[in-house]
Amino acid sequence: MARVELEHLVKRYGDFAAVDDLSLSVNDGEFLVLLGPSGCGKTTTLRILAGFIEATSGRVRIGGRDVTQEPPYRRNLGLVFQNYALFPHMSVFENVAFGLRRRRAQQAEIDSRVRDALALVRLEAHGDRLPRQLSGGQQQRVAIARALVIRPDVLLLDEPLSNLDAKLRLDVRQELRRLQRTLGMTTIMVTHDQEEAMSVADRLAVIEHGRMQQVGTPAQLYGSPDNRFVAAFIGRANFLPGRADSMAGVFITTSGLRIASVNPNVGVNVLMIRPERIALSATRPSGPNVFAATIEEATFLGAARDIDLRLGSGDRLQAVLAASAANGADYHPGQQVFIRIDPDAAVAIHDAPAPATTTPAIPASTKEHLP
Repeated sequence: MARVELEHLVKRYGDFAAVDDLSLSVNDGEFLVLLGPSGCGKTTTLRILAGFIEATSGRVRIGGRDVTQEPPYRRNLGLVFQNYALFPHMSVFENVAFGLRRRRAQQAEIDSRVRDALALVRLEAHGDRLPRQLSGGQQQRVAIARALVIRPDVLLLDEPLSNLDAKLRLDVRQELRRLQRTLGMTTIMVTHDQEEAMSVADRLAVIEHGRMQQVGTPAQLYGSPDNRFVAAFIGRANFLPGRADSMAGVFITTSGLRIASVNPNVGVNVLMIRPERIALSATRPSGPNVFAATIEEATFLGAARDIDLRLGSGDRLQAVLAASAANGADYHPGQQVFIRIDPDAAVAIHDAPAPATTTPAIPASTKEHLP
């Protein structure tokens, strides 16, 4: 197990910065997820850590050791790829044993460690099978066993669940989390799926345009995002532009609404409200942040309802109402209702830094290396 430190990483392809001054520390035994949209630089960052791509500048440390100039095989990392990368002509046992044979381990040690690795992923009875005889979820678990059998200091997962259907994805991500907790292994996973990331991570690192936007626990990023990009990427949110009046403790929207906020700090210019934090009622409730609204659309989703609302100010909000919170009310379009927003659900944030108005052209010879 080992602590991972990335220090001021930069990766340029001509004038294009795929990774732009990115720094990050991952604690020993932590499960950290690099999260962001396609092309944001998360996979490039992982490949720099693995040693497959050379950084333009910056340092990589694993367990306190500077490995920036070391090849992948000297970094003692376990790698799990998106497409499994199993050898189709080899049995499950031989696929898992491959890394040990490359390290010239003795046969007795290979037998013992492969059995242990397959038991960890609950495939001990499948050692004689070929990959084509397994389901997609089982193949990915073989790939995980192959990464674990060499006893790596750090486990790297590159979109490991994206090729699985929805049910298998849920099963395998639960298996991943169980394994990581059992082994206490430092693990870094790349994904663009925020639900997947939040379900497994101790901490999330959100990246956009090659830059780190925010690092924190799933609860921290969901409840207190640093900017609009993070808020929008981690779940659903309503955004109201305006300005803060810190003396009065309110956020004043451009339409003139005064909304008591948990943090109306000077300089913030957007108010974020999560849809599930908006309460609806047919009669006017007591308390702050109560506004009259008209329902424009009500969508039944079984366990919840999506309610589109238009306030008298012209602002539009979306609420998510749990079935248990409806209390039998049959909300419908055109209905006049009242909404209430707790001040701690009205979070004032900064707009995300605007991307460059023009993006430098990426040289054709380097496009295949981008994430």
